[in-house]
Amino acid sequence: MSGANIVLVEQDGATCLITLNRPESMNAINLEMRGLIAETITTAERDDSIQAIVIRGAGDKAFCAGADVKEFKAAESLHAARMLREPPGWNDVIAACHKPTIAAIQGFCLGGGLELALACDIRISSADATFGLPEVRLAIIPGAGGTQRLPRVVGVGHAMRLILTGDRIGADEAHRIGLISEIVAKENLLQVASELARRISDGGPIAIAYAKESIRRGIEMPIADGLRLEADLATLLTNTADRLEGAAAFRERRKPLYTGR
Repeated sequence: MSGANIVLVEQDGATCLITLNRPESMNAINLEMRGLIAETITTAERDDSIQAIVIRGAGDKAFCAGADVKEFKAAESLHAARMLREPPGWNDVIAACHKPTIAAIQGFCLGGGLELALACDIRISSADATFGLPEVRLAIIPGAGGTQRLPRVVGVGHAMRLILTGDRIGADEAHRIGLISEIVAKENLLQVASELARRISDGGPIAIAYAKESIRRGIEMPIADGLRLEADLATLLTNTADRLEGAAAFRERRKPLYTGR
């Protein structure tokens, strides 16, 4: 299986559904898949008909079990190895996307798979999901954002424990520490993720993008700078056609018709 077949894309209304499609390898990420994921996210971001993105894994065993170990080999040089990780990486493209991204997780979500999920804005999972960053047990470290994004999501203490031990945790603990926001029945996972994407899509597209930017960038700033960013972005929305339409729809008790302008 190669080419576009390993990353499937379909559109349901305003939602883009991206499926990691290597079920025989528990959707392990190889170099080809990395490029296709980034390309697919970029294409979806540029499509005005898409307002939210859901990422899932094919089959019922795994969201993504991590990097493809078949590609683990010594690089030609340290420079060549570094160039493979030159930012922005494939996960950075997901994190930087202006449109909301939702990871719908079932089964194994390990290593690079968890790093992919961490790059998404929202993570929901089925009760059978298993999470972990086992890289230290292979004498490496999470290298696709895990050491940076996990502490920002669950806090330094939980991140240290998970990364330094390589331990796996179940959905209940993942929910308790804030790694995922919701646990749903496995048979309802895609439905719940799609409904969440639809509800997000009901909002004003520019406002959603600015809200995401304010959160993503603000968390890296001192609070005074974050509040300034929030105020600036709120001000930029004041005269948009969507803001005026939202106010008019509220007064007239009807559903707004947003155009992203």
